[in-house]
Amino acid sequence: MKIKVLTLFPEAYDGLKVGILDRALKADKFSLELYQIRDYSKDKHHKVDDAPFGGGAGMLMTPQPIYDAVMAADPDHACRRIYLSPKGRTLTQSGVVSLAEEENLLFLCGSYEGVDQRVLDLTMDEELSIGDYVLTSGDLPCMVAINAISRYLDGVLGSEESTSEESFSEGLLEYPQYTRPQEFMGLRVPEVLVGGNHAEVAAWRHARQLELTEKLRPDLLKKDRK
Repeated sequence: MKIKVLTLFPEAYDGLKVGILDRALKADKFSLELYQIRDYSKDKHHKVDDAPFGGGAGMLMTPQPIYDAVMAADPDHACRRIYLSPKGRTLTQSGVVSLAEEENLLFLCGSYEGVDQRVLDLTMDEELSIGDYVLTSGDLPCMVAINAISRYLDGVLGSEESTSEESFSEGLLEYPQYTRPQEFMGLRVPEVLVGGNHAEVAAWRHARQLELTEKLRPDLLKKDRK
């Protein structure tokens, strides 16, 4: 997969270059190409913002630098183009899996009070949110999306079970997990997990998934029943 990001803060993406994702990038499991939007501004000071028509607080990103950056990064519209915005559809696990099936993704990260609507209408395919709150830019949501998506790419994780048995993979939260020592500060690992009966372990884990989901995220069970 090729991922392209249009941003005012390319240095922020050094935060992705750690651990599993750093190894995946170095092994070319996916690529990440960053575009500094200011580089495409035709203003002599590389200005990318201006006051909104009709008044209001803050500044808006102007359309020209963004449009030119999109055209430079994706001239043939080979990418699925996504603007990170609290107005967008909320990113879910099923959405992550869908995005992971794409060959090319382009993310536009806004800043200030937002982006001129015209350039969104001209260039973007969709808007995407990671939750009902507002951040200073789209970069953190973009990094969240890239992190989540990359985990579903071949060779990024060590085992397919890492994604097939985690929270939300079947519409349920993940079961509790334990490791050595078998007893810690008076708390013991459930006996079923050390008994060696795989069928009993599977049944116990599924029961805990249902129990935790009903307790912490009952909305997920309601979705299942629709």
